[in-house]
Amino acid sequence: MDILFLLIPLSVGLVLMILGGLWWAIDRGQFEGVEQEGERILRND
Repeated sequence: MDILFLLIPLSVGLVLMILGGLWWAIDRGQFEGVEQEGERILRND
């Protein structure tokens, strides 16, 4: 039972870090132009 007092805050902290990383990636534009990168290999430059 004592381990729950450790695991619950750690899991909440991990979720907050993951959400923060996702927000950072979206805010920096990491997911812009995903289709263009997939089609870039098919184009003859």
